[in-house]
Amino acid sequence: MSEKNFNFVDEVRRRRTFAIISHPDAGKTTLTEKFLLYGGAIRSAGSVKSRRSQKHAVSDWMEIEKQRGISVTSSVLQFEYNNFCINILDTPGHQDFSEDTYRTLVAADSAVMVIDCSKGVEDQTKKLFQVCKMRGIPIFTFINKMDREGRDPFELLEDIENVLGIRSCPVNWPIGSGKEFVGVFNRHKNQVELFNDGNHGQAIAQSTTGDISDEKFTELLGQSLHEQLLSDIELLDIAGDNFDIDEILAGNLTPVFFGSALTNFGVEPFLESFLDITTPPKARMSDLGEVNPESDNFSGFIFKIQANMNPAHRDRIAFLRICSGKFEKGMAVNHVQQGKKIKLSQPQQFMAQDRVIVDSAYPGDIIGIHDPGIFNIGDTLCQDQSRLKYKGIPQFAPEHFATISAKNSMKRKQFLKGISQLSEEGAIQVYKRPNTGVEELIVGVVGVLQFEVLEYRLKNEYGVDILMHKLPYGHIRWIEMENFNYTRFSLAMDTVVLEDKDQNPVILLQNEWSVRNVLERNEGLVLRETSRVD
Repeated sequence: MSEKNFNFVDEVRRRRTFAIISHPDAGKTTLTEKFLLYGGAIRSAGSVKSRRSQKHAVSDWMEIEKQRGISVTSSVLQFEYNNFCINILDTPGHQDFSEDTYRTLVAADSAVMVIDCSKGVEDQTKKLFQVCKMRGIPIFTFINKMDREGRDPFELLEDIENVLGIRSCPVNWPIGSGKEFVGVFNRHKNQVELFNDGNHGQAIAQSTTGDISDEKFTELLGQSLHEQLLSDIELLDIAGDNFDIDEILAGNLTPVFFGSALTNFGVEPFLESFLDITTPPKARMSDLGEVNPESDNFSGFIFKIQANMNPAHRDRIAFLRICSGKFEKGMAVNHVQQGKKIKLSQPQQFMAQDRVIVDSAYPGDIIGIHDPGIFNIGDTLCQDQSRLKYKGIPQFAPEHFATISAKNSMKRKQFLKGISQLSEEGAIQVYKRPNTGVEELIVGVVGVLQFEVLEYRLKNEYGVDILMHKLPYGHIRWIEMENFNYTRFSLAMDTVVLEDKDQNPVILLQNEWSVRNVLERNEGLVLRETSRVD
């Protein structure tokens, strides 16, 4: 193997690309920032609490995020740690922005699931977990906030297994909880790691290795906590699932870690274990078969588009997940969907909104490329003439709908530009009534808070005030039917047929009864919850 190829393969194998998912307020953004602290990427963490003093988390860059104290769009963060090059995809926790998370997970090789120890598995965690499960990616669990009162650890494991349907294997085990939380027992290293809140948990204050039945642990922990730990570990050894690396990487078993992101306790041991267990970028499936990340041919796909990341320049950035080959600034590639050559001249990498121009990047990396309006989510870029195509990214079913228009008709041009760009980002889905000549636009969103973000962004980024009228529909389905004809399609009173941006027929319905009713009325009809992709 030549030195050139060795360097390339070496770079690929030290990449780790993962998403962090959770229900809102489980501590996902705090955990992300502690990773960055350990990697030396930031000097201080802007915790959720400190936003009250006008600080904000480094991964929240949009102005409305800083005002509301929540993440509303995914952000990309790259940093180095122990000779690993780590790409974190920090996703919105709030369910109203879950479609952005669904798409982002397509670009991840594994996922870290953050769970609040007092709440267990919550609704949004379930939805995000199912997307990970569908993709078969490894899932690592960090049970957070152990320094606060929470549920029994065994109950939390049972919750994960019963609610999510995945087996679990604790890598460490908490000693006490809440005010009595003193540390964890590291089952792999066979050592007690003690928590010292005096130094805010930035390092393990004290660790002692050995057989936990040894009397020295009674002195260290006190008789009550030591006896409880002995009992817990015995039960885990007898009844718990064994650590199995193959089952973890197949997505069938989740390794579980306990700690506290706010105090940093358990964060670095978790990061180190995670990096040891998870793998470099894997082969990705295309229409020409599996694509090896270590192959020379450069390829990747667009999974996110973000307009106006820099308000001063009103630019548009397409986020590209590199799947194979080495990327080099200025290289010419095939835009497969449009069938044309394009030059990638200003590639960028990210620390939230902060960007640097990069000369090269490798499989697993996420780069931003300037988008003059030619990219769509799911587009493939590749270097050779075979024009391989990665599977597209589907649209997910919105649950809330409204008609919208510009308050000032003189602003219609800016209004349509804003709607078009936000739709291409995937922030909203836009529908029209077919064959009516009516220009009324109907917008669909996953969560109602997206309407607020839409109104805010149209006003602040495009200078347009809007009129919005909420519609009574709660379900949308993509229509699949041989010889479909709008005029012959049998509809109930509480339904309406529209077209999506690709002129695919869709139907809006008020409830599940309406879904069943339409299926009964139209023989051969299939209703899908996501759009079809090539």
